Amino acid sequence: MSIIIFLVAICLLLCGYFFYGKVIRNILGIDFKRETPAHTHHDGVDYVPAKNWLILFGHHFASISGAGPIVGPIIAYMYWGWVGALLWIIVGSIFIGGVHDFASLFISVREGATSIGQIAQKYISKRASIVLLIFLWLALIIVIAVFASICAKSFIDEPKIVMPSVGLIPVAIIIGLLIYRFRVNIPMATILGLILLTTLIFLGAKFPIALGIKNAYTIWLIILFIYAFFASIIPVNILLQPRDYISSFLLFFGIIVAFAGIMLKPIGLESVHFFKFNTTLGPFFPVMFITVACGAISGFHSLVASGTTSKQLASEKDAQKIGYGAMIMEAILATIALVCVAFGLKSIPQGKTPIELFALGFGRIVFFLGDYANFVALVILNAFILTTLDTATRITRFLTQELFGMKSKYLATVIVVLVSGYLVLSGTWQTLWPMFGASNQLVAGLALIVVSAYLIKKKRNYKIAFIPAIIMFVVTLSALIVKGIDFLKSDNYLLLLISIVLVFLGLFIMIEFRKVRKSYA
Repeated sequence: MSIIIFLVAICLLLCGYFFYGKVIRNILGIDFKRETPAHTHHDGVDYVPAKNWLILFGHHFASISGAGPIVGPIIAYMYWGWVGALLWIIVGSIFIGGVHDFASLFISVREGATSIGQIAQKYISKRASIVLLIFLWLALIIVIAVFASICAKSFIDEPKIVMPSVGLIPVAIIIGLLIYRFRVNIPMATILGLILLTTLIFLGAKFPIALGIKNAYTIWLIILFIYAFFASIIPVNILLQPRDYISSFLLFFGIIVAFAGIMLKPIGLESVHFFKFNTTLGPFFPVMFITVACGAISGFHSLVASGTTSKQLASEKDAQKIGYGAMIMEAILATIALVCVAFGLKSIPQGKTPIELFALGFGRIVFFLGDYANFVALVILNAFILTTLDTATRITRFLTQELFGMKSKYLATVIVVLVSGYLVLSGTWQTLWPMFGASNQLVAGLALIVVSAYLIKKKRNYKIAFIPAIIMFVVTLSALIVKGIDFLKSDNYLLLLISIVLVFLGLFIMIEFRKVRKSYA
């Protein structure tokens, strides 16, 4: 039975890509012959056409994935069962998430690879653009702080993953130089990169790296922020792009072996929770929808699409593969994470984090990897936490330059790193993080509003973006109200104030959009 459920889910997601993805492509008006900003704005640092669409797909997929599509569905299963989570992953990714990612990438490419916040100035209003850019900047600063903290803690808790995680950085630089400077055949360079990565994984298992000092957490944070600084300013095709490309094969490997495990060892549904009504986190609607988060839709994707990916897209013909395709691939990953825990574990061990539960479930599903299964799961997760960290730093550098009119990429990156570092070391991010789930989904709704405004002015069917935008606004604003009531009861006035501000932010952008809609009606 588990095989049937899994295969039906995968088939529906693939059908969404081939059929609904084509509908979106036709509405957007993809032009295969049109030059992209990667060519017209080529600068050898940020604007660099990817050698092959698979390389850019790897970068984009690795950047948007992170731990979100794994952690979110697992938490949703623990509180509400697997049926609602799986349905939202399928429906959300096909009709909302895929549209959001694809359209964000496309309109950014058409607007010179500028960010969604900057595009809002042209198609909605300058006021909307400034408000949106400030909100996006603050949201990304929190993302950087959180992922730096998670990565530093993972290095301390599991020293075996340090070597493959850190060692992949010089490997990526070597692969980037081979492909772009020495014109080495891409398949050959890829094979070399994968051999080196596999070697690092085995060496990491044999020779764990533990600092063994009192301030290990702080030392790792400093190292991570130094890496994030250089990753933000080094030419994208030398470090960021090849690193994410090679990392993506880890995730592809994880998906393939998990698929094989599910096919080889069918699991019954005797101990699986179809529905649960644990309201500790809040009611099923709207909290379950923002909990699944990246597995169905994530506002962070629009920032990656309009931040780094649009500056590397070599041809518009690849926009669907990368924009819509990566979202569908992420939904497949979310489905596998859900299956690993819901079907792989007969019971949920107490005191385990979602990441630990995934590693345990993955180990049960991928039984043929033996003792290496749990380790492989942790390596995969940590690799993508690191890719999200470096990509988020680069995108925030772009936003800093846009928002403050700053020309120096070095100064902009220093500001980003210092502010994020302060949030981590002071622990302030822990206070703000509970609001990130709802604010991330609100970003998605706002991005879809910008897409709707673009389509209205281009006289195209804007409803393919506007209807999903309304759905996301209903979900996120409802969630913010529910959370706000909880914060009021617990006397957490800071988060209550942030909830109120976010509600008014969403309403402000909607009012600004109404003016656009009326003027072009």
